[in-house]
Amino acid sequence: MSQVTDHGGGVRSLKVPIPDNPLGHTLVYVLDTDRGPVLVDTGWDDPASWDTLAEGLVACGTSVGEIHGVVVTHHHPDHHGLSGRVREASGAWIAMHEADIALIRRARGTRPDRWFSYMAGKLAAAGAPEEHLAPLRGAGPRTLPGLAPALPDREIVPGELLDLPGRRLRAIWTPGHTPGHVCLHLEEEHPSQLPGHGRLFSGDHLLPEITPHIGLYEDPDDATVTDPLGDYLDSLERIGRLAPAEVLPAHQHTFTDAPSRVRELLAHHEDRLDDLLTLLAEPLTPWQLAERMEWNRPWDQIPYGSRNIAVSEAEAHLRRLVKLGRAEAVPGGEPVTYVAV
Repeated sequence: MSQVTDHGGGVRSLKVPIPDNPLGHTLVYVLDTDRGPVLVDTGWDDPASWDTLAEGLVACGTSVGEIHGVVVTHHHPDHHGLSGRVREASGAWIAMHEADIALIRRARGTRPDRWFSYMAGKLAAAGAPEEHLAPLRGAGPRTLPGLAPALPDREIVPGELLDLPGRRLRAIWTPGHTPGHVCLHLEEEHPSQLPGHGRLFSGDHLLPEITPHIGLYEDPDDATVTDPLGDYLDSLERIGRLAPAEVLPAHQHTFTDAPSRVRELLAHHEDRLDDLLTLLAEPLTPWQLAERMEWNRPWDQIPYGSRNIAVSEAEAHLRRLVKLGRAEAVPGGEPVTYVAV
């Protein structure tokens, strides 16, 4: 059964489960508007998750068929997964930032063989061993789950109020976790009159105890070198200055004192960059760096897919160090190694 929490002021949350994931659930928010309820995120596309969402909406006094719109903080499947089913059941619009819409368009048009080939090349360039690359280079027809997420029909424009009659919900672009991640600032007095500036639906950008993953989302046809960690740190500082009265995140629980949490995350990433510079006293590939970084479990216990994510995060941190002039690529090597300067 769905767990419903009433946050006051026409805002409720539902715990929608994520199958086989230590996060446990996504907090899907139900925001009352003058044209019907609007969802902030929808949860993972799974039968049990769908049932939980539907039951929770009934407990809120509404139903899936009455949903007016869906505002998606970012394209990840635990946030956007059920959006298509909600739209099919209700005719609701789906809104997302254009940078993440572009990722969805690319995913929907990607052939599995091209994606596997691209991933194998990226990981080989990062120094992955052959035994890790072999599954990506395997022969025969393969399918790639999750390559057909719902295509949004509205674009979230940073800085603008969303079209939610009777509410003031402003989009704040907070790239880093994904290129098009947005937080949503409810510019209304807190129902409990907590000090601060309204309430913030923070998605995965700002969580009470978890440090969000920072990785790479690149177009195989675009050679632009991005700096997602730099984007994330800049976004964090903007949210800290906003100082909302309460943060309503997509995981764990609501919390206050956003500036304090921002300071903790900024300090965490500065400490991590310093730790990586120590590791880079000798030249390392991104794969070797990921092997030596501190994770929530030893490297040999990290599952196959999670190692790809870890290498992506290592590369994001390397890019930040290079941009700051604190590390550089060693010329002439293949795969490329990096060293502190």
